[in-house]
Amino acid sequence: MRVSDAVIDWDSLFELAREAASHAYAPYSGYPVGVAGLVDDGRTVSGCNVENAAYGVGLCAECGMVSDLIRTGGGKLVAVACVNGNGDPLMPCGRCRQLLWEHGTPRTLLRIERGTVTLSELLPDAFGANNLDDVEGSRAG
Repeated sequence: MRVSDAVIDWDSLFELAREAASHAYAPYSGYPVGVAGLVDDGRTVSGCNVENAAYGVGLCAECGMVSDLIRTGGGKLVAVACVNGNGDPLMPCGRCRQLLWEHGTPRTLLRIERGTVTLSELLPDAFGANNLDDVEGSRAG
């Protein structure tokens, strides 16, 4: 059975996200973040934020999760749970929403404080790889 046919175990995703947050490297902000995703083949992937003394080059937790996704075989994200250091649901930043769009689908689910939403609800009219076809001579494909 494909994951899209199964019921998503949000409790397990949040547990994995909280575990990931416990490994965050956040000495500057003191704000650990963890994220976990369910992949379309049934795998789970996770990541934590990694800060840097040069603040702008820190990595959000979603960056780590997408690296884990690619490292373990790729695929598309079906569901994502992101938490802060208290384990509470957290809305990904704008940059990370775009990253999730690239590695998910418009129907990818994200559980946030107000409930479950799709990526297309968070990013209506999102920019994606298909937009690269709009310009003649672009390197899309």
